[in-house]
Amino acid sequence: MLTIGDFSRLSRVTPRMLRHYDALGLLHPEVVGDNGYRYYRQEQLSDLVKIQWLKGYGFPLGEIGPLLELEDSRLLPILRQRRLDLYRELDIRKALIHQLEADILHMEGTMMIETPYHVVLIQDPEQKVFSIRETIGTDRYHDFFERLFREAAARGLTQAGPIQMCYHDEAFNPEHSDVEAQMVVAQDGPDIKIKPACLCAAVQHRGAYEKLHLAYDALCAWLAEHTEYRICGPAMDRYFGDPDNTPVDQLETGVLFPVEKV
Repeated sequence: MLTIGDFSRLSRVTPRMLRHYDALGLLHPEVVGDNGYRYYRQEQLSDLVKIQWLKGYGFPLGEIGPLLELEDSRLLPILRQRRLDLYRELDIRKALIHQLEADILHMEGTMMIETPYHVVLIQDPEQKVFSIRETIGTDRYHDFFERLFREAAARGLTQAGPIQMCYHDEAFNPEHSDVEAQMVVAQDGPDIKIKPACLCAAVQHRGAYEKLHLAYDALCAWLAEHTEYRICGPAMDRYFGDPDNTPVDQLETGVLFPVEKV
């Protein structure tokens, strides 16, 4: 048996972290003496190595417990998905670095800052829409739209315009977002409603959805300069093109803020 000190020394994991793993149910000591001392079997070093391995790939500690029980054949697809997630994170970081470098050069006076966004005021027309609304996490948006398509097809509805997402939250919460997915349709019916016409401040975003926040930044900057307008409804993303069949750099998204003049 190894004392917690020996176990810590061999694994290069602090006793404090070992106690934390114990509290989370990830790695219990084999024996806790009457004096409170903790003892581990030497074989448990392999369990600790696996915990550290998964933690190193960015898995939250709260998700690691079930992964420890999986055979390699069941763990492999989870690792593949984590690889995809890391590539997406890398793309976002690269874009952030590029923007940061541009802003630094602008502040140093060595270049003019450029923005691809031109904010315009448009009269968004009345639309006949089929929609579903739910409180979900942002990671479920794609599946949410798939459900929209399935339910529209079950009703025999024909898409007659873009799909769009309306955001009804009072405050942004990526884990619990009150969203409404809408499809412009041609038919009337009991599940169809009319989205009224409204004045909108709008920009067109080209590229990955992960960079949509830049379009929102442009609209926020416009609102800060045009205080004669105020938001009067939920923001909306309007999607053009099929993300499953369109190159990422060619995706087109309209971002619209309903506004009214004060």
